[in-house]
Amino acid sequence: QVQLVESGGGLVQAGGSLRLSCVASGSIFSIVSISWYRQAPGKQRELVATITTSGSTTYADSMKGRFTISRDNAKNTAYLEMNSLKPEDTAVYYCNAKVVFKYYWGQGTQVTVSS
Repeated sequence: QVQLVESGGGLVQAGGSLRLSCVASGSIFSIVSISWYRQAPGKQRELVATITTSGSTTYADSMKGRFTISRDNAKNTAYLEMNSLKPEDTAVYYCNAKVVFKYYWGQGTQVTVSS
């Protein structure tokens, strides 16, 4: 079992920045990769970024250059640094941990970007 707790969401003006955190606990040795997803009202959940245990990162095209995923293994924490935020970035952001045969989700953290 893996438990994930997100934090760092909030209300920010367009052009501003936020850093989301995802703290993992439990069987963290089994985690293959950590991803951030987001879900806006009335829309499907979409992948934002992924970081593997080797440190490789991938991003959705619309987030490249604005968002940065990283991790601190000593703190069992993954981060999502979001810059140049736009109103269309408003969503609930979820942390996801991939284990070999399972996926685990956090409860989500709300990000609201005002114009």
